[in-house]
Amino acid sequence: MFARTFPALTCPVCRERLEADGGGRRLVCPAGHSFDAARQGYFNFLTGKGTVFEADAADMVAARFDFLSAGHYRPLADAVAGLAAPFLAAPGAAVLDAGTGTGHYLRALLDRVPAAAVGLDISKFALRRAARLNPEAVSIVADVWQRLPLADDAVDVVSVVFAPRNAAEFARVLRPGGRLVVVTPRPGHLAEVAALTGMLGIEPAKEERLAAALSGHFRAAGDHELDLTLGLAPADVANLALMGPAGHHLDRAELAARTAALPARTDVAARFRISVFAPLEPPVPAAAE
Repeated sequence: MFARTFPALTCPVCRERLEADGGGRRLVCPAGHSFDAARQGYFNFLTGKGTVFEADAADMVAARFDFLSAGHYRPLADAVAGLAAPFLAAPGAAVLDAGTGTGHYLRALLDRVPAAAVGLDISKFALRRAARLNPEAVSIVADVWQRLPLADDAVDVVSVVFAPRNAAEFARVLRPGGRLVVVTPRPGHLAEVAALTGMLGIEPAKEERLAAALSGHFRAAGDHELDLTLGLAPADVANLALMGPAGHHLDRAELAARTAALPARTDVAARFRISVFAPLEPPVPAAAE
C-alpha cells in the first residue's frame, strides 16, 4: 500500500481531514466516514450519484497500458518529470497527478524524486493498474470536475497529461510557489494514422483556449515543445487509437481490420506541448486609511 506520508487528503463527504488506518487499507475522518481500499489498492471517492462523465473502459485502459509500457511515450514522461522535479525537492513535497490513467507518467516522476503523491482518475479500470504501478502513491477514483479531495495548499505540483483541467481546484490545492504542468497535443500530432483509425483531430487554437481557461487562476511560466518519431507496429497503432477519447465510440472490429492492413512499421509523428503555469498571487489588501 501507499506510504504513510501522503498529502492532506480530505473526506469527500464532509471535507474533514482523512487519516490512514488498518495498515494503509482504510482512510477515515473524525466524523466517522470510512473508505476501504479495493483489492487492487485504490480508493473510490465517488459518492452520491457519482459522476455524469463516461470513464475509460477496460479495453481502452488495457490499450493504454500496453502502449505506454512499450516505452513509446517515455521521452514525454521523462520531460514532464524533469520539469516537475525541481518543485518537489523540499522535504514534505507532494504531487497530484490529475487524470493519472495507468500511472505511467507519475511513475517516471516518482522514480526521479520521492515525493508524496496522489493519482486521481475517474476510471476504476485505470486505477487498478495505477495502484499496482505506484504502490507508494494514494490512488483515488474521483471526478476532477468536483471538489478535489485535498486540503487547501496541499501539493507542490499538479500534473495533467491529456486530461481535463479544473483551474479553480488546481489553484486551491497548490501551495504558493507550486506549479501546474499540462501536456497537450500540437497540430499534426499522430496525423499519419489519425484519419485511418478514426482518432479525433486536434482542435484549432487549442493553446489559446488552454491559456484562457487558466487565466483567472494561473500565469504562464514556461512552454516546451517535444517531437517524437514513433515506429509503430499495427498493434501499436490500434492501441494508440483505442487508448484515447476516440476509444469511447470506435468500432473495435473495424479498427482491427484497418490496422491489420498496415505495414510492419508505420512512422508516426507525435507532437506535444508541455506548458508550465504558476498560481496567481492573491491581491495585497489595501492599507486602511
